Amino acid sequence: MPIPEDVTGDEIDKDVRQELQSLPKTLAEDVAKNLVMVARLIDEDPEGAYGYSKVALRLASRVAAVREAGGFAAYANQKYSEALAEFRAARRMTGSAELWPVMADCERGLGRPEKALDMAGAPEVHKLDKAGQVEMRLVAAGARRDMGQLDAAIVTLQSPELASNSVQPWTARLRYAYADALLAAGRESEAREWFAKAVEADRDGSTDASDRLAELDGVEFVDALNENESENENNENEGGNEDQRDDSAASADATAAQDDDKD
Repeated sequence: MPIPEDVTGDEIDKDVRQELQSLPKTLAEDVAKNLVMVARLIDEDPEGAYGYSKVALRLASRVAAVREAGGFAAYANQKYSEALAEFRAARRMTGSAELWPVMADCERGLGRPEKALDMAGAPEVHKLDKAGQVEMRLVAAGARRDMGQLDAAIVTLQSPELASNSVQPWTARLRYAYADALLAAGRESEAREWFAKAVEADRDGSTDASDRLAELDGVEFVDALNENESENENNENEGGNEDQRDDSAASADATAAQDDDKD
């Protein structure tokens, strides 16, 4: 697949670059460039990212970082079985539990929420850092909701991290998930409170909490572009009507003139 000229491969994380040192230099550079493209496209063009990940896998399937990138690209395209296989391979290579939450979420994607809950109670969770533990809690709550256990999902999300006033990278998503679970359970006033708290913590716009809050408050947003287009259409229609009126008037004048000639 084509690699833009501005991509050198040096953009990758130093730990990944170190992993690629086991490859011949030219091959390592090619793999690095494809990994850069995966990272660049995975949010905006997940299908394109998936294509570059397959290239990287063909070139260096024995590198853990490549298997992990392939897993995330497959995950972004809802290819959960493939993603799970890649994550498992990466975990076997590294021995790290870091991918445990996303592996559990793949189980959810495959329609196996019970398996995801089993993973949430596994010893691997204790090996996760705080961000990983919060992510595991989000996955477990999602699994509860998949099983129709709304109250259990709410309880699962109630934690010191949720109650904390300090804003961490995971705070907005945790508050958002809690608000969404409350709303699904019919607890609208509480949901509104937590959507508002999610907005306060969402500094980079990672959630649509502000839209959900506005929806609960009955606020409707009008697309300014569409409104301008409508105004232009109305102006054009009015202009057309004026032309029609002018044409009708001219026709009437011509008819009157003909009648005068006959007289």
